[in-house]
Amino acid sequence: MNITELARRLKLTTSELFDTLPQLGFDIGRRAIKIDDHIAYKIVANWSIYKKQLDAKKIAAGEMAAPVANPADKKTITIPPQIVVRDFAALAGLNVSKVLTELMKNGIFISMNEKIDFDAASIIGADLNLEVLLDETADISGQSDNKLKNIMDKQDKAHLEARPPVVVVMGHVDHGKTKLLDAIRETNVVAGEAGGITQHIGAYQIEQRGQTITFIDTPGHEVFTAMRSRGAKVADVAILVVAADDGVKPQTVEAYHIIEQAKIPFVVAINKIDKPEADIDRVKSELSNQLHITPDDWGGKTMCVPISARDKIGIDKLLDAVLFLTEMEKEKIIANPNASAVGTVVESNVDKGEGPVATILIQNGTLRAGEILCFNNEPLGRVRIMKNYRGEIVPVATPAMPVRISGLKSSPSIGDIVEVVCAGETATGSGKKMRLGKIKKGNFKSATTSTAASAENNASVKFVNIVIRTDVLGSVEAIEEALEKLGTAEVKVKIIKKGLGNFTESDVHTAFAAKACVLGFNAEINHAVNLLAREKGVEVKSFSIIYELVDFIKQKMEVLSPKPVVRKGLGTIKVLAIFKTGNNSQIIGGKVESGLIELNAKIEAVRDDMVIAIGELVGLQSGKQSVVDVASGQECGVEFKGEPVIKSGDVLRVYKEITN
Repeated sequence: MNITELARRLKLTTSELFDTLPQLGFDIGRRAIKIDDHIAYKIVANWSIYKKQLDAKKIAAGEMAAPVANPADKKTITIPPQIVVRDFAALAGLNVSKVLTELMKNGIFISMNEKIDFDAASIIGADLNLEVLLDETADISGQSDNKLKNIMDKQDKAHLEARPPVVVVMGHVDHGKTKLLDAIRETNVVAGEAGGITQHIGAYQIEQRGQTITFIDTPGHEVFTAMRSRGAKVADVAILVVAADDGVKPQTVEAYHIIEQAKIPFVVAINKIDKPEADIDRVKSELSNQLHITPDDWGGKTMCVPISARDKIGIDKLLDAVLFLTEMEKEKIIANPNASAVGTVVESNVDKGEGPVATILIQNGTLRAGEILCFNNEPLGRVRIMKNYRGEIVPVATPAMPVRISGLKSSPSIGDIVEVVCAGETATGSGKKMRLGKIKKGNFKSATTSTAASAENNASVKFVNIVIRTDVLGSVEAIEEALEKLGTAEVKVKIIKKGLGNFTESDVHTAFAAKACVLGFNAEINHAVNLLAREKGVEVKSFSIIYELVDFIKQKMEVLSPKPVVRKGLGTIKVLAIFKTGNNSQIIGGKVESGLIELNAKIEAVRDDMVIAIGELVGLQSGKQSVVDVASGQECGVEFKGEPVIKSGDVLRVYKEITN
């Protein structure tokens, strides 16, 4: 990393950075241009801790006054033992991005949809001037993460049977996760994905040595953090894919932390060993040093299997490793196939012909066509048609089987735990029978990102207003998370409306009223919508890769962002005499000591190294003639517009301000 880049991240000047690093034990020399990435990231991650240590030393040495806390300004919040980052930010009345930044400063790299415990919340709370209290009465047993556990605890042990393991494949983007699944199930999913990058969560089943294994393919790019973390929550075993030619990358670290938080066993697949630059030992060394993962052949407990997804090398060994971990966890990988079905939504979207559809991974019980699904006692609809991952219609879905369900009245959210309501049961517990006709369909109302909402009342903040249309819920989530990070102090992104499916005329009318653009992900625009958009002058664009959509919004933001002003020094003038002094101007005689002085520049008057006045150079003469510039060594007359405090002997610094 460049020294200037590190200084920018720490909000220091380069000189301050050179002064500070030796005090922290990083003596890199004042002539250094670059710093080792590993050291740089360590400094960035621990900067808040280092800063506190330095401040404490300065306070002890009397070089700095101790900060005086104002208890009245401190906000007190009460949280449960675990809380989602987004909810913590809302409770504290802060931007999510500010909370995430504080977490990163303390070495906690998670997304806004993941949870932090009370200890982590207390640490960042102190930095955010918050007093964080623990709500010891909070009952977290009803939360969705524990819902399945509660259901399983109520099952009769005599009815529990072994079920297929659910395996999640995780890792850095372009390290070969989808190609690995291709090799396993002999299909070509990559060819069907825009840009060769997995866009949605998908679930598939294969057989290895007579045993069924369910695979969940999670996207690897950073904008899919929330989707990826949910993928790990339904899994029994994880495969962490690391490229042999690329090694451990930021998303590798992130994926490992998600696996660690989910507390599931995992195997490392070292992919792309077919490449000439592949170095398996280097990858193992990075795993050991950066993630503290010690390979089994190095005396550790983690199996690391070298594979080539492209050449189908080592695939059987990897699957055998998965089965080995399954055998070790067999007491936990169980279900009651005779119970009412319970499952987790791994994908949800609105199909043009079928309406709301959802991909659900059955985790306990058996789901049958015709049964009614509910989420939190709210009916979602009746299961009309179930299809397996091959697209074949199936009458039943057993534990660990992923099925695509159509016939729903509304779209569930990814990660929702859904249950079957048997015939005659009530949906709300109030004694009234469930009425599907009254199901609420308001999943996608107008919405504003929390970053934009917090700046709503600030007149100086500009907004990029957008209407979003996507094919599936997972895409909405990914886009929202990416946009959450884009906001700056001057420009925010505001989602005024979002929805599933193709563009509608209503989207165009909404965008026209709010001076917004309509953006879609895998959404189609019909002729009528296109004509209306042209008539109204509304920009409508659809993308097949989320990163391109995000880049488009970045360009919109750059247009609205205030242009940085750069100061360009022209030269200096030594004041020799004052010829005339007015109310807000002076006629000055002087000699150009350096540079080329130009008309209509700015002037900084300096006396004893202190700036005493700032004004404009509105007139310039040389040899009693008006000129546009005067070179070094020549005498000149200057008409200064500004506070008339300049005296003989002062120095005038002449400069221009240029907008980049």
